[in-house]
Amino acid sequence: MKILFDTNIILDVLQKRDPFYIHSSAVLRMVETKQVKGFITANSVTDIYYILNRTIKDKKAVYSALIILLQVVDIIDVTSADVKSALRHDVIDFEDELISVCASRAKINYIISRNTEDFVDSLVNTITPEQFLELSFKN
Repeated sequence: MKILFDTNIILDVLQKRDPFYIHSSAVLRMVETKQVKGFITANSVTDIYYILNRTIKDKKAVYSALIILLQVVDIIDVTSADVKSALRHDVIDFEDELISVCASRAKINYIISRNTEDFVDSLVNTITPEQFLELSFKN
């Protein structure tokens, strides 16, 4: 099974944001233990860097966190075709639409996000970390 993390899930883990950390980190741990294959998009890497650097203001620590993260998840490239496709849709959040387009191209089974309402028109099912954990324990 292949899952794609929305940026907010990765930030929940790296910033240990309560109350989201517990479930988000449990899903990331499933990737780390190779129960599922995890991905983020290339544009999420820059967003994560920017947000972490703005909050902790320690470039080396941010780089270290990203290096560790990228040992666990793989990156889905964002192509010009992905960007053009995302721009063709009239959506509220362009970043989420771009993630959705990349997920569809990469044949991702689930997008994991706390903002599932941002992905209502996605071709890829979007579920919360809690829903994914529940689904995983049923199988």
